[in-house]
Amino acid sequence: MDDPYQNNVNQQMREGGEYTYTQDGGGQDGYPYQTDYPQQDDDAASDATEGADEDDQMYEGEYQGIPHPDEIKMARRAARLEAKRKARLAEQQEEEESLPEQYESIMEDCGHGRFQWMLFFVLGLALMADGVDGFVVGFVLPSAEKDMCISNADKGLLGLLVYVAMMVGALVWGGLCDKMGRRKCLIYVLTIDLVFSFLSCFAQGYGFFLFLRICSGFGIGGSIPIVYTYFTEFLQMDKRGEHLSWLCMFWMLGGLYASFTAWGIIPHYGWGFAIGTQFQIHSWRVFILVCLFPALAALIGVVFMPESPRFLLENARHDEAWMILRRVHDTNWKAKGEPERVFTVTNIKTPQTEEDEFIEIQSDTGTAFQRWTVRKMTMLQQVMANVMSLSAPELRLQGLFLVIVWFCMAFSYHGLGVWFPDMIKYMQYEEYESKVKVFHRERVERFHFNFSLVNQIHREGEYIHDKFANIEIKSVKFEDSLFENCYFEDVRSTNTFFENCTFKNTIFYNTDLWQEKFKDCRLENTTFLHPKKGCHLNFQEENDIVIYMVSFLGSLAVLPGNILSALFMDKIGRIRIIGGSMLASSACTFLLLLSFSQGAVICWQCLFYAVSVAAWNGLEVISVELYPSSKRGTAFGILNGICKFAAILASFIFAVFIGITKIIPIFLAFAALVCGGLVALKLPETREKILS
Repeated sequence: MDDPYQNNVNQQMREGGEYTYTQDGGGQDGYPYQTDYPQQDDDAASDATEGADEDDQMYEGEYQGIPHPDEIKMARRAARLEAKRKARLAEQQEEEESLPEQYESIMEDCGHGRFQWMLFFVLGLALMADGVDGFVVGFVLPSAEKDMCISNADKGLLGLLVYVAMMVGALVWGGLCDKMGRRKCLIYVLTIDLVFSFLSCFAQGYGFFLFLRICSGFGIGGSIPIVYTYFTEFLQMDKRGEHLSWLCMFWMLGGLYASFTAWGIIPHYGWGFAIGTQFQIHSWRVFILVCLFPALAALIGVVFMPESPRFLLENARHDEAWMILRRVHDTNWKAKGEPERVFTVTNIKTPQTEEDEFIEIQSDTGTAFQRWTVRKMTMLQQVMANVMSLSAPELRLQGLFLVIVWFCMAFSYHGLGVWFPDMIKYMQYEEYESKVKVFHRERVERFHFNFSLVNQIHREGEYIHDKFANIEIKSVKFEDSLFENCYFEDVRSTNTFFENCTFKNTIFYNTDLWQEKFKDCRLENTTFLHPKKGCHLNFQEENDIVIYMVSFLGSLAVLPGNILSALFMDKIGRIRIIGGSMLASSACTFLLLLSFSQGAVICWQCLFYAVSVAAWNGLEVISVELYPSSKRGTAFGILNGICKFAAILASFIFAVFIGITKIIPIFLAFAALVCGGLVALKLPETREKILS
């Protein structure tokens, strides 16, 4: 017969579902141990434990390795908490997975219309401002180096540091726009560029000018990552490729604007003005001022644009996102003649992160400064965590491929972008040098030089009782010559030097011939009266408009490639556009071997730019589509920073071979384009990908 007590124990064991210990063999030999075993009476306690505290009493089941009832209760509680945590995590993942699909359906319901086109032009102006800024330094340097006595080393330093600042700006602002917001960061970026560019117009010294241009570059360097991230999040899937490609055209318009205004302003002295005798505003400074107009127009437009609703949803700001989406919906359908259509969305998934909860808790404690510090430090930690998360296994491989393609494309494009104008300048220099006139051991006595001396070399000459008055001396070199009882008055010089010459009883009156013009010369009883010390612009000298024309034609040449890539981006896919464009561009580089004249260089430059621009458009589209919204700006900023780094590296390498050989730069560009094009074919296609 079964023991009723034993049956009761077994029943309790089944109901509890916890660990029990039983020994088979019947009622007499079974010793059950379980969590709800009846408590013993006080007088049943062991004599060995009498007088001891309850906390110090030894649990008798411990000898058999049986858990204490309190431990089992704690294990049950931990199991329940873990189950709840997993349930919350599963629910949150389900919400996050449903947000992209829901957002895509909302954008389809809002349609593509007036709102997107207004945002298109505003962000296009911001992109145009970046394009203009890329040309400003190159256009003003020929005039600025004379106006501020900039040496060749300082010229290179100016171009280098401005590009480094743009690289740092892309990295910093790309990360910040994922935490502070796309619109807010774009306003900061444009404001910084406007303020420091405006101040650089009035900087009279090289050091101050360099500092201001670096600050301006840091600001405008962040515009590209923000602009593409911002615009992408207002586009539905079937419109992204085409309209992001149309947006790329504004960078081309920036190049056209800069080239055209430089061509029309810089060579004209009358467009400048002076404030006193020391504060000179020459035409190249006016050009910088005019280049601020696209950034100013973009800043005014962005102020009236809303924040990205996708960013707001990712940061659990449901109500603000809903209001903006309704504004987009109503603006588009009202413009299409259907104002009666109602925005029917009532609920959007907005998972809240632990960082958001931490900020909310800390925002209610401490002083204002402590709260500000907590917010900023937490935001910095989140930005760094975003950067580190890009190395996650699911993003690592595609990120590596993208880095390679961006680097190869930027290296070849910007390297040849430096090589083209420098090659034209070298050809001009060679042609100029071939026409130099050489005078050897000439003796000129009591002669009045009232005509300009241009492109000449005078060796071992003697000039006795001669007068040089109101003339220009351009690209002239006097070597081992004697000047005795000579008089120089109102002389303007460009690239003119006296080397190992002797001056006796000579007077220099109101000339710019000063110490740096005389190399290893002997000056005996020589007087300098009212010298024009320092560097001075010579506005009567003809400006070389070829460089402006080259930049203008190069920018204009990308128009056909922009149009074709926009029309076919969604039809044949991003990968084919990128790979095909880069491989076709590599074939174009071999035509550069046939560039034996300035006209041929310009022709092949235009062809290369026209073919390669499609790869740029495809890269920018796929870069914003591959990464999730919370990391999109950070990833694009890193890629754009790598692009700037490749441009800096290429500009140094390609410039070294100017005048030495064409084969090495062409081979480097070819190899980079082929490598990048083949790697691009390994990237995932994103034309039917919902923004994650």
